[in-house]
Amino acid sequence: MNFLKKLNGSGSISNQYLCLDLIRRTLMPLFDPDSGLLIVSGNGESVIDCFEVNSSEPFLSQVSHCLTDLSTRGVALVPKLALDVSCCEVLRLLQLTDNFIVPISYQVPRKAGQDFHADLYPDTVGHTPAMTAEDWWKGENKQVERVSLHPSKRPKPATPSAQETKPKDLPRGKSKEEASSSSSPLSTPSSSADPSRSPSSTSGLSSGFLPSPSQSSRAIHSMLGPSSKFRHIQGAVLHRDTHITNLRGLHLTTPGECDGFCANGQRVAVPLAIAGGQIAVFECVCLKAGDDAKIRVWQIPKGGLTETLTEPECVLRGHTEKIYSIKFHPHASSLLASSSYDLTVRLWNLETGEEVKRLSGHQDQIFGMAWSPDGKLLATVCKDGKVRLYDPRKSTLPIQEGPGPEGHRGARVVWVCDGKYLLVSGFDSRSERQLYLFSAESLASGSVASVPADVSPSTLIPFYDPDTSVLILTGKGDTRVYTYEIVPEAPYFMECSSFHSSEPHKGLCFLPKTECDVRDVEVARAVRLGKTTIEPVAFRVPRVKKEFFQDDVFPETAVWWEASLTAAAWLSGSNGQHRKISLRPKDMTPVSEAPKEAPVKKYLPSSVYLEEKTDEQKKEELLSAMVAKLGNREDPLPQASYEGVDEDEWDD
Repeated sequence: MNFLKKLNGSGSISNQYLCLDLIRRTLMPLFDPDSGLLIVSGNGESVIDCFEVNSSEPFLSQVSHCLTDLSTRGVALVPKLALDVSCCEVLRLLQLTDNFIVPISYQVPRKAGQDFHADLYPDTVGHTPAMTAEDWWKGENKQVERVSLHPSKRPKPATPSAQETKPKDLPRGKSKEEASSSSSPLSTPSSSADPSRSPSSTSGLSSGFLPSPSQSSRAIHSMLGPSSKFRHIQGAVLHRDTHITNLRGLHLTTPGECDGFCANGQRVAVPLAIAGGQIAVFECVCLKAGDDAKIRVWQIPKGGLTETLTEPECVLRGHTEKIYSIKFHPHASSLLASSSYDLTVRLWNLETGEEVKRLSGHQDQIFGMAWSPDGKLLATVCKDGKVRLYDPRKSTLPIQEGPGPEGHRGARVVWVCDGKYLLVSGFDSRSERQLYLFSAESLASGSVASVPADVSPSTLIPFYDPDTSVLILTGKGDTRVYTYEIVPEAPYFMECSSFHSSEPHKGLCFLPKTECDVRDVEVARAVRLGKTTIEPVAFRVPRVKKEFFQDDVFPETAVWWEASLTAAAWLSGSNGQHRKISLRPKDMTPVSEAPKEAPVKKYLPSSVYLEEKTDEQKKEELLSAMVAKLGNREDPLPQASYEGVDEDEWDD
């Protein structure tokens, strides 16, 4: 049970107590000596109480009882010079939650925009120190100079030098709505906190004194950094008519090095619970990397399989131990890279069935590898805690290496931001899942940014869409799919909405961009492997004008599923480039060319106007409105013209 001790008139502690609640948590008190307000909150609670400390009975009187949406992890007061005196804000509290910092504003209900209310704002402690630390050690005692909160008398902040970078203050002299609109391109709803109040006996604070969170949690998140236009991306499983159901004999316990399954626009390949190991599919070529250190290649005929293929077209031999992963070259046809437990990466020409390169330098198991977007470099992430970069045509040893994830449970690597950065999903030293971003030009300097994910034993498998810079990750056995927008400068990671499935999935494989329904603003489509089903999942961006083609999220896309040169040409030094196509349907107009709508004039509610007028002005307006209803007072009445009456009748 939490108590607050009351003070007596002399300032000493009396034997009176104030009971707050029955929760055994430590209270965090904050006191403002200017207004005499005491803020009390408990760690882990969703209640914030405000009291006024008085010098006479009652020594402590409750002003408000605020219920917040999220549990409190910490509280702090904003300096008085940052308050908005135009709306009679006397206190502003910052609430720290698990994911957000939420400001809560305490305001006195007075008419905004009037003269400065000096009774609410006595001179407060300034920001200039009264003396140095050496002066205090010598025995001097000086008080910090007090400054006025009047807008015209406030001290001007010091201008920072070109080399200094200071955080910007919150805007002053603006209403909460104006501050929200100036900090975020989109309007945001107000917080749903439900504060309740109790009467106050002070002259400066009336019983209508209420705390109101100035922004919602989502709005504060956007205030603290740039927001992504994909932050509201929505994932949804498509209709059951598109599902493949009643699958039998699936191999659902694949090892960590396997991504689960693979698919393209026409075919899906899944591992079966029979002898033979993992299976991967790339367009019309099927490969199987076996435990016997051999890669078997089948050529699927045009039109699909009509019979069971028992003999591979060719067998690639060279590795001495179990093969870990295989990756096709993004531009060169029939060029394959494979990694093995023999700590080597080998390049194969499928047209000749020969090994053409052998890359070395790894000291432990190779977790993952990825080709650069231009196809020149190959990146690997290894269990020895290193990220390496190879230029296979120039050297068999890494041209760069740097520190990678500390954990040894698994990792994946993918190129992002047009090949400027490497994104690695792995584990930290506490076996918690982490995302790391490395500069491709300087691996030795370590990661430039990292974000934690959660605690789970499975490795996050990344998919990156270069058209939107959206990164989508999930792990085998997970029910959550993470989404981020990756930007080439701070904050680098901009978290978007997550997709949650009803049951754990065994894999998530993304299809070519041509499979997306652009009319429904679908930016990515995947197929999700369950226990007995394969379900398509669409990732859409909510937009209003869906009748227009959203060309800001659908630039021309690269046809990455088609080769641009042969393996022999690449090995001889040539570099290819994918052709690009437009996803815009012929009958849709780009939203950038949509006709501009006339701005709609917004009228404030009548209560705003009525509050700013005196009673006499209200009576005059009401009388004028009644007269206008009856007619114009300057128009003569019919009987004033004496029409229809003889002159003699008026003489009587």
